[in-house]
Amino acid sequence: MSEDETTPRIAIYVDADACPVKDEVYRVAGRYGLHVFVVSNSFLNLPREPWIERVVVGDKFDAADDWIAERANRGAVVITADVPLASRCVKAGAVALAPNGKAFTESSVGLALATRNLMQDLREAGAITGGPRPFSPKDRSAFLGALDRVVMRLKRDLKL
Repeated sequence: MSEDETTPRIAIYVDADACPVKDEVYRVAGRYGLHVFVVSNSFLNLPREPWIERVVVGDKFDAADDWIAERANRGAVVITADVPLASRCVKAGAVALAPNGKAFTESSVGLALATRNLMQDLREAGAITGGPRPFSPKDRSAFLGALDRVVMRLKRDLKL
């Protein structure tokens, strides 16, 4: 990687409080020598690696989202299931991936926000009482492949 501060570096930001794919993030980051910021509202046990950094932001509403969004830029990969956070990050030039491996893009994030808001309204009205389907091994595998492809693409695009 270039030492020039104007050259973007790839960093991974994990919205960690409910993230089911932290171990997969560590595997990919370790393979490519990337820095990982694990952002949460409370203390989480993490592997003791110099390239994995714990960030505890406190319990203020959206504190973790705000911390990540302030740093999301070209070269950043954000792992989150939070659609509003993904939207903020994509608008800032970052890549946002859901834990199931689906990428949030400029074209998909608007529909995702509308769907999220509709589902929230339906839940509040009592029309829907269940939550999302359980996270599966297939989701975990899809995420691992998607993150690997994103990092390879960023390395090529950023000429790292």
